[in-house]
Amino acid sequence: MTPYRLPVIFCLCGCLVQVHPFDWTDLGPIKHIKSTGWYHKIQNLMSTSSGDKYQIPKGKGSYSVGCTDLMFDFTDKGSLLRLYYPSQDGEYHSTLWIPNKEYFLGLSNFLGLHKFMGKFIAYFFGSVTTPANWNAPLRTGEKYPLIIFSHGLGAFRTIYSAIGIELASHGFIVAAVEHRDESASATFYFKNEFAAERDNKSWIPYKHLQSQNMEYPQRHKQVLQRAEECSKALNLMLDINDGKTVKNVLDSPFDLQQLKDAIDSKKIAVMGHSFGGATVLQSLGEDKRFQCGIALDAWMVPLSDELYNRVPQPLFFINSERFQTPENVMKMRKFYLHDKERKMITIKGSVHQNFPDFTFVTGKVLGCIFSLKGDIDSVVAIDLSNKASLAFLQKHLDLQRNFNQWDHLIEGEDKNLIPDSNADSVTYLSEYPE
Repeated sequence: MTPYRLPVIFCLCGCLVQVHPFDWTDLGPIKHIKSTGWYHKIQNLMSTSSGDKYQIPKGKGSYSVGCTDLMFDFTDKGSLLRLYYPSQDGEYHSTLWIPNKEYFLGLSNFLGLHKFMGKFIAYFFGSVTTPANWNAPLRTGEKYPLIIFSHGLGAFRTIYSAIGIELASHGFIVAAVEHRDESASATFYFKNEFAAERDNKSWIPYKHLQSQNMEYPQRHKQVLQRAEECSKALNLMLDINDGKTVKNVLDSPFDLQQLKDAIDSKKIAVMGHSFGGATVLQSLGEDKRFQCGIALDAWMVPLSDELYNRVPQPLFFINSERFQTPENVMKMRKFYLHDKERKMITIKGSVHQNFPDFTFVTGKVLGCIFSLKGDIDSVVAIDLSNKASLAFLQKHLDLQRNFNQWDHLIEGEDKNLIPDSNADSVTYLSEYPE
């Protein structure tokens, strides 16, 4: 089982191009579409089906939220992070959701489509922003718990902003890693300092499987690298917290010295979606500084059997109703160790793409057609996931907050939740004994 790919509206665009083809050698294909009238038809469809109310939600906590990008070491062995954090109040620019057209082109490559599809989506969605204050000063005077976040297959650091912003609004620092294991739809580095000074990026594309027989070997190798990158990100954040001199390769006005003594080094968690959920488990097994983990609709294929007994930290599985299979859930259950905290809930009516931001930037019609939305409202789904996560984090990071008001969600006690899993793992175990 491979995670659902990010369909967005690529399929729709592909159909439109098929019924109204044009010369691929056109220097300005968008201009061509606009001239034929298709632009207005597509724009009307998108505005009708998305509308102003379908936007990435603001954080509901008491803190304003800032956002910045950090790169440490310009090579492909370095770290690239998007940071969400409690910020000082004030008027700042919103954060650009997807900052480079290469990410849109990477999505089209990931889906196996012509790069024009990426250009087309970039044209319509390239100006979307998230409700975070770009490069706003950190709110000082407190120590904040830290969460390292790992993205899914074909994703990248910026498209889980609804989760990062919500957690930051409740007083967390969230470092979303962009993985360089060729599982991101695109990522970049700099070949040398000269290139970094001139912002001359070198792009790493998504690597397609050569054959299905290579899925486990390739994905297992990648999850090992991903876990290493999560630990490396943690090292860097703690170095900054300790006041060590660390240079942000990216040209940014955000002063890293603000982060000195801002992180509570005894309150650290790891969180991720899909392939990132598998990365959570691998990271917990490799690095005991992570005190607990939250796996959002985890894709378990990349993990080896020997990991099952190496994760003593508290672990929370938050699943969608339509993605998980008995086999996948059975692998989750193998992490259930005696006297170790394990919880699992399932969000009714949800799909795999209810966790990334794509579910918010498309309207109900397109969202349902391309499995970006489930039967449950997208805001309700992410709100349940976030509140349950906050309650779990309070319990296992020993936070003195009011997140325990949502303890019942950890047990699946809500009309929109299923305690444990809807996948028939008992039937699967009886049919496929070990």
